[in-house]
Amino acid sequence: MSLWTAFPHPGAYAFDAASTALGWARLHRGDSEPLPADAPLLEAWALFHNGEFQKAAVAGLALGGAGLTLANKATCIYATYLEPFERLRLDLFLEVAARAEAQAQQDPQNANAWYWHAYALSRYSQGISVAKALAQGLGGKVKDSLERTIRLEPKHAGAHIALGAFHAEVIDKVGALIGSMTYGVRKDVGLKLLQEALNLTPGAAIAMVEYANALLMLDGEQRLAEATRLYEQAATAAPLDAMEHLDADLARSELDS
Repeated sequence: MSLWTAFPHPGAYAFDAASTALGWARLHRGDSEPLPADAPLLEAWALFHNGEFQKAAVAGLALGGAGLTLANKATCIYATYLEPFERLRLDLFLEVAARAEAQAQQDPQNANAWYWHAYALSRYSQGISVAKALAQGLGGKVKDSLERTIRLEPKHAGAHIALGAFHAEVIDKVGALIGSMTYGVRKDVGLKLLQEALNLTPGAAIAMVEYANALLMLDGEQRLAEATRLYEQAATAAPLDAMEHLDADLARSELDS
């Protein structure tokens, strides 16, 4: 494994196993991951929340079992925000997709196995172009895994965000009619999913960013003012850990662009 790019805000967070456990409900309100029962996994999660994504991924893989979810999340967040090389980024997403798919087959009641499978395939699809990914049949896999996630864990905000974004992106690329007939996506459903994510995680930067992105994809300039307000709110959100810090950084970059 090559050396990953470092989190750009070193020292901003100092979680340990105890503080990770204490803040678990708030830290994981977006993914509904159960609180680990053993200290080594909590210590590995602390690495993630501090922004030491590579160490967290390595530790999660070494622990196996529930540690695979940590490895998948750490790898996906790193690849989404910090990996500078497109080819390496896509390889990381494919790696997670394969690992999460195997995890889901072995443990089909594990909501986050399905979620990280969908997340990784979705980000990979964005990297190669959504249109190309749809032609390869990846859209159905993403949608199926996200819907499974929500059936297993109805309060999984991340799955609501990703599925809402999926509806918006497909409509943006192929149009509402083809999107509905071929891929089962609808504008109202996508926006409802994103609104539910905001209800589940009020003040979450990533929920506001993805809702704003969807508004622009679906309605264009007429929703620009509303989208801008969401970006502004997300940019000023107070992050609790490294991942949320990167979410807020993303909102600021959207405003700058």
